[in-house]
Amino acid sequence: MLEKPVAITVAEVRELHALSRQQGRHLLAYQNRRWDTDSTAVRRIVQSEQLGRLIEVHFRYDRFKPLPNPKKFKEDNIPGSGLLYDLGPHLIDQAISLFGKPLSVDKAQGAYREHSQVDDYFSLHLRYPEGLHVFLTAGLLVADPGPASVLHGSHGSYRRHRTDPQEAQLLAGMLPTDPAYGHEQPGQEGRLTLLGPDGKLVTTLDAAAPGSYAGLFEAVYQTIRHGQPYPIKEEELVWQLEIIAK
Repeated sequence: MLEKPVAITVAEVRELHALSRQQGRHLLAYQNRRWDTDSTAVRRIVQSEQLGRLIEVHFRYDRFKPLPNPKKFKEDNIPGSGLLYDLGPHLIDQAISLFGKPLSVDKAQGAYREHSQVDDYFSLHLRYPEGLHVFLTAGLLVADPGPASVLHGSHGSYRRHRTDPQEAQLLAGMLPTDPAYGHEQPGQEGRLTLLGPDGKLVTTLDAAAPGSYAGLFEAVYQTIRHGQPYPIKEEELVWQLEIIAK
């Protein structure tokens, strides 16, 4: 199992997969954010088709960190450093796991913190069939973040802040077996606005099911022990690196 991104270039990820097959082993990417409360809630809304034909989707990962990260590999100007390689894999994986490979990608990057040697902002515009536009954005100078997920479709809209508590809970020493693990707090629900049968818009709160990274490790177990396909597919990792290294 390798942390995201599994490689820096498309050639490297292809070489790693070829080596794993040669050795009779599995190469499994650690894309744990698929099992966030936020990601699972958004996936449920998309798959329900309540929003009708999707037109515009925004996924963001914003932080306010004006000072350099003490982890040198994130801040030194070396291959694989910078925000696009750090947070980009999370956002790109969320998009391609929901919508597949985009038809085209436009990319913008910048370094805005004082003395920054690497990109600390990026925005990706992914175009899909039937006119779907997906925007992926992350920045380290966002002091007042808005919703992390915003979806607009022909029947309504959905928005949700980044509320998954698992990382903070684990760092605080909470075990995944704790009954409170993975639950978002009251007031953190998403907002689902749909066109009602009377032609009026109706907004309801959408509570997320508890997130659980155990789902990733269950997938690892099923792949190794029972030969089940791993959810993060080889071609998806290739698409991810194609977008990052574009």
